[in-house]
Amino acid sequence: MKKKTHRENNVFLSLGSNVPDRVSYLQKALQGIQQISFTKLTKLSSVYDTSSVGVRQKDFLNMVVKISTGLCPVCLLAELKNLEIKIGRIKRGHWQAREIDIDILFYGSKRLSAKTLTIPHPEWRKRKFVLQPLRELAPGFRDPKTGKTVKYYCHQLTDSSQRIRLYKYQ
Repeated sequence: MKKKTHRENNVFLSLGSNVPDRVSYLQKALQGIQQISFTKLTKLSSVYDTSSVGVRQKDFLNMVVKISTGLCPVCLLAELKNLEIKIGRIKRGHWQAREIDIDILFYGSKRLSAKTLTIPHPEWRKRKFVLQPLRELAPGFRDPKTGKTVKYYCHQLTDSSQRIRLYKYQ
């Protein structure tokens, strides 16, 4: 049984894929998110073609979406992980290729630190593939931990090794 909270919460999710057909995996993720109980997809960023971070591998397609959900954070995470499996994600280990990767970036202004889930996502400020699409959706959104805006963090991240550009559909 899915645990519904008492109210709707605005949540930002990061989606990424670097296994062919990357566009298809993102589309399947968007369709799947719309099927999650008590959850509504409310806003989509553009899709970005990005270099990998950490380990050299094929480029990713990334985007950020905003949802409204009545599910608790842990229940939402379980739904998203089940969706990844349903779409065809193969476990390859940390920093490896991904058919689809869906991360919870923010769950309203909630802060959570558990074994399976940390909110806000611990790495979001260090990743252009999160910051750029998030800035597109919510430049004034404030980090619940620091109070600083997404726009502020975009200006702080100057790592030239992280390439990002708007994806052009063929």
